[in-house]
Amino acid sequence: MKAILLFIFFGLLSATGFGQLYFKSTLKSNREKMYSNLVHNSINKNLALPLTDSTEEDWQGAFWALELLQYKSAWIAGRMDTVAEKMHARSENFQRAALELFYGNYPGKYYNAVKLLLMQTNSAKIFAMCAVYILNSDHADEDVNFLSVKTKQQLALDPDNPILQQLLYQVENFKNPVSHASIEGLLKKDFLPGQVLVFSFQRKNRNYPGLVMVRDARGNFIKDSNGLYFSVPQLARSSSSLPGYLTNGNTPEGIFRMKGYDVSSNGFIGPTVNVQLTMPFEKPATHFYADSTITDTTWDMNYYRNLLPKDLKDYYPMYQSYYAGKAGRTEIIIHGTTINPAYYTSQPYFPLTPTMGCLTSKEIWNEETGQRLESDQQKLINALIPAGGAQGYTIVININDEQKPVLLYDIIPSLEKYNSQ
Repeated sequence: MKAILLFIFFGLLSATGFGQLYFKSTLKSNREKMYSNLVHNSINKNLALPLTDSTEEDWQGAFWALELLQYKSAWIAGRMDTVAEKMHARSENFQRAALELFYGNYPGKYYNAVKLLLMQTNSAKIFAMCAVYILNSDHADEDVNFLSVKTKQQLALDPDNPILQQLLYQVENFKNPVSHASIEGLLKKDFLPGQVLVFSFQRKNRNYPGLVMVRDARGNFIKDSNGLYFSVPQLARSSSSLPGYLTNGNTPEGIFRMKGYDVSSNGFIGPTVNVQLTMPFEKPATHFYADSTITDTTWDMNYYRNLLPKDLKDYYPMYQSYYAGKAGRTEIIIHGTTINPAYYTSQPYFPLTPTMGCLTSKEIWNEETGQRLESDQQKLINALIPAGGAQGYTIVININDEQKPVLLYDIIPSLEKYNSQ
């Protein structure tokens, strides 16, 4: 796909000099060049083509660039009207890319076209994307019962479909008060003993940054040189902000296997060391559970359930990573960023930058020298060293739906209660 080619094209090589990381693509001149190329070639040139079978990938490349840059114009609005009018007759890949863009950049605007597509599609993923678009519109209250009936009809035909199972939960809980997850069991020293843990505490509204903390294998949370608990902001929002069980959606809630470090050549992730994660189904069960006695060839949710503390075993949102993995999501990691934060100055999460669904830490780069000035990602890597390294689990959980960033004082009362020294 052309979006992938763009990642490669702009994935300029990094170098280390004078003790500081350097990344050429963060220079002001290169950022301006990339922006111009994306607008003039990926967006305007591609969208000027007639929409046919042979040009669908060109249009999809434009959708990706529009999502990244949050770019809009009157002419582009007209081209999006064309997409909405014709997408019911286009390929499933095209429909998925269009719905992702519509959800992120044009919430509610194309309600009629999306509802028509929902009624016509035979694809569970397209059906779900249409349904969540409607739930994110001003028509949600009037359509929620209709969506519940239609989703149950779809599930009757495909009862083991993880996307439809997650969608039904979302639809049927749409009008319910937001439940506040209990984090107390996660913070006890005897939770997953012997495992290094990274906790990503988030809000339900992923427009607000969460907070990442680290616990060592003995059950102690890492502190800094001043004796304060280590924490840095972390974004779990994707560019589209689709639900986590859908491709390119927000980081799913739940458990991820943490297995080592890597350095990416991706031009939007950059050279700072990242943490490798896997979800259920992404690799064999023996890898995820770090248990050689598990020899099942098929995944058993009971094993996943056994990883959770007692107070979360029946908390359905904590199974989202399980269902997302079963649905085919892959390659979610913890990484830094070289994306220009200027694209998102009006967003609550600025200067953090969204991704395709990974956990992202803030990084600031000098546009004059290309050197890394500030890196919460490096701080996280440094905190993992005394904890025992990136071998264990990462836990992502929405603690509530307050409309503000997660701060350390949101966590400390429970932390002090169950992690006193």
